[in-house]
Parts: sequence; structure tokens; C-alpha cells
Amino acid sequence: MIAANISIASSALSAEIAPHGAELQSLTDAQGRALMTDADPAYWTGHAPILFPIVGRVNGDRIRIDGREYEMPKHGFARRSHFDLVRSDAASATFRLTDSDATRRHYPFAFALDIDFRIDGATLALTATIRNPDGAPLPASFGFHPAFAWPLPYGGAKEDHVVRFDRDEPGALKAISPDGLIAAATRPSPVEGDTLRLNDALFAHDALVWDHPASDRLRYGVPGKPGLAIAFPDTNRLGVWTKPGAHFLCVEPWGGIADPEGYDGDFRAKPGVFEVASGGEATFHMKVALAA
Repeated sequence: MIAANISIASSALSAEIAPHGAELQSLTDAQGRALMTDADPAYWTGHAPILFPIVGRVNGDRIRIDGREYEMPKHGFARRSHFDLVRSDAASATFRLTDSDATRRHYPFAFALDIDFRIDGATLALTATIRNPDGAPLPASFGFHPAFAWPLPYGGAKEDHVVRFDRDEPGALKAISPDGLIAAATRPSPVEGDTLRLNDALFAHDALVWDHPASDRLRYGVPGKPGLAIAFPDTNRLGVWTKPGAHFLCVEPWGGIADPEGYDGDFRAKPGVFEVASGGEATFHMKVALAA
């Protein structure tokens, strides 16, 4: 039986979350205007998948742990898994995924992953907490992947929208190979100072990927019109992605990254993997707020 979606709201924002994947399905303002993707099946039907225990693809769609190989789908299994509803009220909800026979076929570790959604006024706050109940360190990666409406419903054409970072971002970007791995070559930054002017051509070769960006927040929208302020204080990588022609822009704070081309080492040594200490936890936050 498919569990019903959970709705939370304030006087300024409303959100709906599906227990399948703990995935944010919609975000609307007080006038009912949609701030997220239209999920047009011609392009991509996702809304805001949770990426765990990997981000992106791994070489051969397999990870290697202590000499054994485990199949691992792109972006991990959390986005295809049912989360239990831990608690909810009018403005918040928490969902949990724990290890099972199904997850251990891909990832031989005990874990608990909580995704908490809270609306306070004009801000939606997401908190992901990875807990390690085992006696050994837990290797993992984590990422958010929300798809926002492009264009936003506040006027202006798609090409009028920009991403404005809180700091200049002159550094080169990672390049993605045709099979979804991180290429050896980099690509020059398309950011002009602190501003990324959006157009479909930027995404002809997949996502824009910042490795350790200087910024931990940005504003998305048309200059001079309402937009979205997005904060990501705990992640050290950022993806921005769409499919040319689609009506969404994904802003993806990542605590992890795809495999480099040809990587065949142990999962624990994979670039972008962190460890959660025995009995410990790792927490990642993201905030999305209406901005004047």
C-alpha cells in the first residue's frame, strides 16, 4: 500500500512530501504559485530526490568494500526507498530510512537516515541526519537534489534568470564524462564574478559541478523580482543542472561526488566519501526561502 503524501504549511509557504524517497513533491507560495518543477515526463519526472549513500554514478555502477563488489544505482538507493513517517505536525515532518536486507545487498552497513522538513514563515528548512549504530565507521556520501521552477512564477523569461552566489566563483568546474563520471579535464567557470547567467546551452554536457565552492548560499531568480534564497552550509560541492528545454533548474548541495573515470578503489577511499564515527552522526542542512 502506498502511503499518502504529507502536507505542511505556514501562511507564506506550503509543501507536500512523499514517504517514497522522502521526496519533496511541491512547494507553493501563499498565492498557490508553484516554485518547483512541472515534472514534465518529456524531460525528467523527479522533484527533489535524496541522494544516499552515493552522489552521482560510480564506475561500473558498483562499489568495492573489503574486496567485495556491490551493485549501486546512480545517486544511491534512498530515492527509491520507502521512508517511515517518524512524526509530523502542521508545519513539520520527519521521515526515516534504516538498513534492511534490501539495502544491505547494495551497502553492507547499519545506518539510520532521517530527513526533516520544517516551514517557518517564508522558509523551508531541510535537515538530513545520518546515524551510525554500528561499532565501525560508516562510509557514505549525501546530497540534496531539488528542482525549482524555471522560470519562477514572478515574471521574466527563462534567460532573464540568474544564480547569484554570495561570493565570487572564479574556479574551474569539474567536467562530467558521457558515462556520468568525473572527467580528468576541467571546464572553465561560466560565472561572471558572482553571477551565473542561465541558459540551456550551459547544460548541453550535463550538470555544472563546483568542487569546494567559495559560497554556501545563493539567490536564484530574475534580478529586481522575487526569487529564492538557498543556503547550504554543510556541503562542500554543488551541482546545478537541467535538461535543455525543461522547465526546472536543480540546485544540488552535495556531500559527495561521482567517481573519477577509471576509479576502482575501495569505497572508503572514494573521493567525496566521509565517515560517520561509531555511535555518531553527520548532519546536512539546506534552506529555501522566498526572497524579495
